[in-house]
Amino acid sequence: MKLVLLMYLKDDEKCVNRLLGQQAVLAFSRLSVEGHGPGSAAGWSGEIQPYESQVIMTVLPDDQADSLVGAVSECTGVEDPRHPIRAALLDVEQFTCCELAQS
Repeated sequence: MKLVLLMYLKDDEKCVNRLLGQQAVLAFSRLSVEGHGPGSAAGWSGEIQPYESQVIMTVLPDDQADSLVGAVSECTGVEDPRHPIRAALLDVEQFTCCELAQS
């Protein structure tokens, strides 16, 4: 099993949703986060303003995780090419869940 993290600008949400659908990723968690990085748009404080970003987390079988990361590396059409969709792939030593209650 692998943990895949996708990091991207909120404006690229449709692109990421399409990518997840093409890769048959059915279960994932999405978080809104404040992204920080280099840029040129200083706000009223004179500092670079944070980006509206998102992070997706999903645990997948090794082959599906590898396929998703490969698809990210080939993805085109992001809103801002300076902020591409990024993927991180981590090994999962163990993955379990609680038992579903039987009625």
